[in-house]
Amino acid sequence: IPMQFRDLKKQYQSLKKEIDPAIQQVLTTGNFISGIQVTELEEQLSAYVGVKHCITCGNGTDALTLALMVWNIGPGDAVFVPDFTFFASGETPAYEGAVPIFVDVEEDTFNMSPSSLEEAIWQVKREGKLIPRVIIAVDLFGQPADYPEIRRIAEKYGLLILEDGAQGFGGRIGERKACSFGDISTTSFFPAKPLGCYGDGGAIFTDNDEWAALLRSYRIHGKGADKYDNVRIGMNSRLDTLQAAILQVKLKAFEEYELADVNLAARRYTEGLHKTVKTPAVREGFYSSWAQYSILLKGKEERDRLQAYLKEKGIPSMVYYPRPMSMQGAFAGMDCVKVDLSVAVDLCQRVLALPMHPYLTAEDQEEVIRFVDAFIRKDDSVNPIFKQ
Repeated sequence: IPMQFRDLKKQYQSLKKEIDPAIQQVLTTGNFISGIQVTELEEQLSAYVGVKHCITCGNGTDALTLALMVWNIGPGDAVFVPDFTFFASGETPAYEGAVPIFVDVEEDTFNMSPSSLEEAIWQVKREGKLIPRVIIAVDLFGQPADYPEIRRIAEKYGLLILEDGAQGFGGRIGERKACSFGDISTTSFFPAKPLGCYGDGGAIFTDNDEWAALLRSYRIHGKGADKYDNVRIGMNSRLDTLQAAILQVKLKAFEEYELADVNLAARRYTEGLHKTVKTPAVREGFYSSWAQYSILLKGKEERDRLQAYLKEKGIPSMVYYPRPMSMQGAFAGMDCVKVDLSVAVDLCQRVLALPMHPYLTAEDQEEVIRFVDAFIRKDDSVNPIFKQ
């Protein structure tokens, strides 16, 4: 069997005895929309994260949109977004008519740079065209952003924090879990995420009762007392019962062993690769859920050749992300750039994600390590390799 980048088939084989009956129960009862499993899952997720309210929805992008709707974000507002992340983080404020202002990231954690954030806020205030409203902090590749510092900046300038925990679910700072750091936090259950379903799904977390009530209304056509009482303009974004049933099984495995196993896999990679390439850093007191394990090469040319070499050897790898947000055509002409974004631009040239999941065997990892090592050593004569 060829090596998988994220092995959902192996995960299903492991959980088949629980997943099949969970699916069967939904098919038998026929409650495909808003079945009891959805409410149960919301309670389990809010207990796990340690937040009062969890509101599930159709996907992680809708989760961000719903949060911005609750805060009335729109034209004239500035929303601060890391330049090195998936498109949805910047797309959602733009969709609401706000301007995403791109912020540089830190090379070692790949997450938003607090000093770049503060500079971007200052520049927007100095220009006086937009009102700074929200910081969308992304927990990239599984590690929470630097919330102690981001929170300090948010309070200093009176901004709200929207935690985009699409890749961060299961991560922690101290004992506090990802998806609890924002005024509102969101996650995604896209199949390849740390906690993924078998389709699209998302969730929103908050301790604020009023916002939670609004979120529950907005996600079902702005409903009031019942589904034919529409008190505001909303959208249609529900997590369906089948996905909730699958997620209940997966959440149990995630808590019991998957999170520990993926951290073990990350340690094996770091031990085997840190002398050869630049390996990802986890901050002191932080814990990652390792949505991706991304190494850094010297430049685009070396990265692309290593990727081709690994493919030849039957090892899948991915580039997250080949282009910074500020260079996406969709944002051209939107005046989104106020600060230097050179770290994000550089990372896009150098980053390569290796196979990573809780079911990755030590043997498979040894093979990946061996081939990365062989490629770099063979290249040593051509160019002295970047050493950490």
